[in-house]
Formats: sequence, C-alpha cells, structure tokens
Amino acid sequence: MLFASFAFAAMGAAVKLASSVYSTSEIVMYRGLIGTVMLLVMVKHQGLTLRTVFVKDHLWRSVVGVVSLWMWFFAIGKLPLATAVTLNYMAPIWIAAFLFCAGWWHAKDHVEWPLVVAVIMSFVGVTLVLQPAIAANQWLGGVVGLLSSVLSAMAYMQVRRLGQLGEPEFRVVFYFSAMTATAGLAGTLLEGRGAGMPLFTAHNLYSGALLLAIGVSALFAQIAMTRAYRIGKVLVVANLQYTGIVFSSLWGMLLGGDKFTWYVWLGMAVILVSGIAATFYNTQSTPRGAAVSKTDPIASEL
Repeated sequence: MLFASFAFAAMGAAVKLASSVYSTSEIVMYRGLIGTVMLLVMVKHQGLTLRTVFVKDHLWRSVVGVVSLWMWFFAIGKLPLATAVTLNYMAPIWIAAFLFCAGWWHAKDHVEWPLVVAVIMSFVGVTLVLQPAIAANQWLGGVVGLLSSVLSAMAYMQVRRLGQLGEPEFRVVFYFSAMTATAGLAGTLLEGRGAGMPLFTAHNLYSGALLLAIGVSALFAQIAMTRAYRIGKVLVVANLQYTGIVFSSLWGMLLGGDKFTWYVWLGMAVILVSGIAATFYNTQSTPRGAAVSKTDPIASEL
C-alpha cells in the first residue's frame, strides 16, 4: 500500500509536468491508452476473458470515473500538486456524507456523530488548503478538484457494486482504461487546433517519458493497491492510502518548488485525520465478508 501511494503520487507529479506540454484531454487519452494496451497483453497472456454481462454497470462506472479523472488532471495542472491530491482524497468524506444522508432519508434513529464531526472538519480543512489558491486567482482549479472528488466517491461506490456482483478487478480496470482513452481522444478532437497545427502534440524523448511514466506508474500502483486490499486488513490498508498526501507534498517540493504556509499544512492534516475517521466508519458499516475485501473502491479509481 505504501508503494501504491508513492506510485500514485509519482503519477501525479508526471501529470503536473506533462501539463505544460499536453492538453488535459491528451494526457487523459494517453493515460487510458497505455493502461489498455498493458491490460490487453496481460489478459491474452493469462488466457482471461473480457466478456461481461454487466455492461450498464461498467458504462456508468467508466463515465463517472473518466469525468472525475479528467477534472483531477485539470486541477493538477492548475494547483500545487499536494493541494490537488489532497482535494482528491476528499472522496471517502463524500462517501461518509452519502451514507449519512441515506441513513437520514430512511429515518434511522442512530446517528454516528463522530462521522458527522469528521465530515464537517474536513470542509474546514478544505477552506484552509484552498486559501492560497483563491488568493492567487486559482479558484477554478480548486473548484474543479473538489468536484472531481465528489465524482470519485460515486465511482468508488460503483466499483464496490461491481465487486459485489463478482466482476474481477482486471475487467473493471480494463473497461475504465478503454473508456478513458476514448474520452480523451474525443476531447482532443473537439478541442481542435489552429490552422496549420497538428491535431496531436508532437512528442520528444522528455514528453514521451512523462506519458509512459503516467501510464506505467498508475497501473503498477493499481496492482499493488489491489493486492494490499486482498491480503491485508481493509481498515489498515485504507488508512495507509493517506500517505499519498505526504508523498505528493514531497514530489511537489522536489520538482515544483512548492511551498506552503502553516495553515495549508494544518488543513492537509485536518483532511487526513477526518479521512481516516470517515474510512473507519465506512469500513465498520460494510458487512463482513463483502467483496470490499477483494475489490475495494479506492483500489480501482486510477
């Protein structure tokens, strides 16, 4: 899980660097294309099948996941890396909020007040983290990054549903990657280019290496994270994912020279603690023996 968090943070750093060369749509397209090709090779080598009876479930998961991924990559290009990653880690908070609202809607008498406090505190953390972005007129990146975490939460819950239906991990990831490549291509075509300019940005050794780093690090991180959830305790593994905020902070300071004030660090800490608390209650509400032990939503998003 620690390796997965490190690799996902490395992917974010590569996305940050690639944003100065490629459009967001192009990065999304190449991210999906590399993952799709690598998974196709794996499926063929292991004699697996991509045939599924849950077409609608895959479609909904892929659409929500792709939009979330596109928005997150956009936010990475506009914000300091650690800020964008921290906003993305708001997803478990949204899941907790969804669970609370569902319980309230069904008029359940028992209210998990610690969970309510965790949700409220996380939004306090968001206001602290986003203050420099708003002051620097980067509010659009902040809003998009926050909205991406809402859609991530929806995608997470849909992946959990697919896991409970018995859909294997590789199939869920493959259709998501394929949809990512398709959506990225469509976005690139719709954006268009000026007269006399090539439709796709030309590659060089540096930019090509960045794209390869994005696809490979994401896939390896996904595999490592999936294995962590299969062989480890769900609660421990889920909480270890928050080390991604620390790794992203280090990547940002190393590559981008990011510097944060004390209240931004405080905001990150508040979100981290709130996320751990929300993850605890989310896990507690999951029936023992559910497919979350094999296909957790966090393990499949990127």
